[in-house]
Amino acid sequence: MTQVSNRPAPGSAPPAGGGPALTALTALAPAMWGTTYLVTTEFLPPGHPLASGVLRALPAGLILLAVTRTLPRGAWLWRSLVLGTLNIGALFALLFVAAYRLPGGVAATLFAVQPLIVVGLAFLLLGERPTRWRLGWGLAGAAGVGLIVLQGRISFDLWGVLAGIAAAAVMAGGIVLTKRWGLPQGVGPTALAGWQLTAGGLVLLPLALFEGLPPEPDLRAVGGYAWLAVAGALLTYPVWFRGIGRLPVVSVSFLPLLSPAVAAVLGWLLLGESLTPWQGLGFALALTAVAAAQLTPEAARGLIRIPTSRRGA
Repeated sequence: MTQVSNRPAPGSAPPAGGGPALTALTALAPAMWGTTYLVTTEFLPPGHPLASGVLRALPAGLILLAVTRTLPRGAWLWRSLVLGTLNIGALFALLFVAAYRLPGGVAATLFAVQPLIVVGLAFLLLGERPTRWRLGWGLAGAAGVGLIVLQGRISFDLWGVLAGIAAAAVMAGGIVLTKRWGLPQGVGPTALAGWQLTAGGLVLLPLALFEGLPPEPDLRAVGGYAWLAVAGALLTYPVWFRGIGRLPVVSVSFLPLLSPAVAAVLGWLLLGESLTPWQGLGFALALTAVAAAQLTPEAARGLIRIPTSRRGA
């Protein structure tokens, strides 16, 4: 494998090439991650969240390392470890804890607090001043979380709720630091994904061994682990890191709220889960925040403006 230069790319992101198409492509990653909750509860053996995180991250990371034949060097050794811990290791562990303890749609929707965290970190680390528009929609998304958690008939597990919110916090930190550090010279998002998935998987490995190995998997569990490794990591993280590099960081932070859309629909179609009217309102509020955060106030007004007819027309 060749080694890359340690010199980071100038600025916090590569030249712009974003827009609706890139936003839609980037959004496919968190939409795909919404399947994690169904797969975890219905296909994987219970009680092994850390092992599930390792099996999702490490094989995908090693495959990407083999494909890109690029290793981190210099400052990117510790940066990859930090980013891998935030974006992969700690995130996966907390996500699986939440997935085991909460209904899928609820576990995913706890990510509605993430944009508010990103707004604060982006101001501190990137100097991006929060706009009232996106701050307002961040608060709306958080209000949606409150409606879902506090108004439902389901008895929520406290540790599951805390794990879901903590997952949103570590992912927010990973998004902002990924934007701040950019990429080393000549390195693409696929190599960056390989570094982070490998580092995150290695961070989780000793903890998973301490937790205890899961039982010998049957074909159902093998299929679940394979889906999480391929669709939930190998194919989606290169796309995700490309989007972070080219799109506004606060806008990107709203995209993971698409996970509850997939999780809730799958729960409704396949598991018989339901939401109360108040929970449905909170769910809709969170998804509206995703769409609105991708627009400026002027663009939003242009979409909803109704043209008036000219006199005599």
